[in-house]
Amino acid sequence: MDQPTALDFLTASPTGSFFLLAGPCVIENEEMALDTAEELLSITSSLNIPFAFKGSYRKANRSRLDSFTGIGDEKALKVLRKVKETLHIPVITDIHEAAEAEMAAEYVDILQIPAFLCRQTDLLVAAANTGKSVNIKKGQFLAPESMAYAVEKVRQSGNLSVSVTDRGTMFGYQDLIVDFRGIPEIQLSCRCPAIMDITHSLQQPNQSAGVTGGRPAMISTIAKAAIAVGADGIFLETHRNPAEAKSDGANMLPLDEVKHLLQNLVILREAVNSLH
Repeated sequence: MDQPTALDFLTASPTGSFFLLAGPCVIENEEMALDTAEELLSITSSLNIPFAFKGSYRKANRSRLDSFTGIGDEKALKVLRKVKETLHIPVITDIHEAAEAEMAAEYVDILQIPAFLCRQTDLLVAAANTGKSVNIKKGQFLAPESMAYAVEKVRQSGNLSVSVTDRGTMFGYQDLIVDFRGIPEIQLSCRCPAIMDITHSLQQPNQSAGVTGGRPAMISTIAKAAIAVGADGIFLETHRNPAEAKSDGANMLPLDEVKHLLQNLVILREAVNSLH
């Protein structure tokens, strides 16, 4: 696993900068994926932010049986590969079972481990064994330093290209909180890039209607705080019309608001770096 990985590309950003993992919650169709990726690439290129396109090929964790789960595994993975080959950017998707790792690795550059599955040894090892970069979402039920064990499972499998993404911690039954001590704690205890998921951390799960809610008005607040404390990367989900998104629309950032947010984050990071 000595070949350069997607994570190498992302972390080779200008000194003191940050990278971006962004895209829709789920692949809805090829046109939508390419449109979103092209817009994000244009924005990040102008701001010199390394970028990887994110899209789930299937949503396995849904509240209700009738919730949208995807357009078909192979069809969605081919869309991700089309984005990768057309725009020459890394792509990332989640996997849910060990058997999916090798299949998804044929199409994408980074395999993401969902938060609820971050302790699943077989899944982590299978992802590591593909040689692809592995991004592990921190479980909503875990302290940041506890993620060191998940990271070590990947490293001990021979894969050093690993990162951890914080996406909040459960507080009560229907809300999440973000403890920004977690970013430096992940960097220190896991010795890997620490990413802040600024949209999922604003979810309001387990709503009575069986559809997850959210607080998208707070996206800028979470993003600015993450950059201020030194996050290596930002993860966000976006859509041209979140109200029409087939999954997680309640906590997405509208695509036409991404540029302004990233411009502010670049300015903020420069200001923070000037203090050192």
